[in-house]
Amino acid sequence: MPLLTKRHLSFLPMTSVRPLDKIASGLAFILGLATILGALGSQYLGGLYPCELCLEQRMPYYVGLPLLALILVLSNRLPLPAWYAGMGIVTALFAWGTYLGIYHSGVEWGFWPGPTTCSGTGSGDSISLDSLTNLQPVISCEAVQFRFLGISLAGYNALISAAIVVLLLSAIVFQYRRNKA
Repeated sequence: MPLLTKRHLSFLPMTSVRPLDKIASGLAFILGLATILGALGSQYLGGLYPCELCLEQRMPYYVGLPLLALILVLSNRLPLPAWYAGMGIVTALFAWGTYLGIYHSGVEWGFWPGPTTCSGTGSGDSISLDSLTNLQPVISCEAVQFRFLGISLAGYNALISAAIVVLLLSAIVFQYRRNKA
């Protein structure tokens, strides 16, 4: 028996009741948008420079959020197979983001080595004077610039990406159950 039925919500006008799939995917979008804006704010306003893995962890947000926004805007006009395919792609992107967050956290804790691009060691190439004007600090992927409650930003990204995956999978299940009934 479903937890919420039309009978349970009879005191609300039915136009104000949103399908659970739209609520879950909307929450995933809001959570993702807040996360990437927080990451950009911590970089440009807070002075926390991202390492290579930090920048790579942003890719699911840069690709997944615009796609999710498109799905949300067109959800009433998309054929159901296209909706499922789009949601599957976005879910896979954030699952990849979860993996990247876990991997980066493991590098920070010293569980496994990080990529060589995060070591901060030079390649021995010569540097021109023009390139010195645009220098960005090279941050090691092992360096933790900020922790809150013992969890680094990479750890929080893993948790948030996993929460987005759960919300998106919930949206897919809710849509399936709604169309099955």
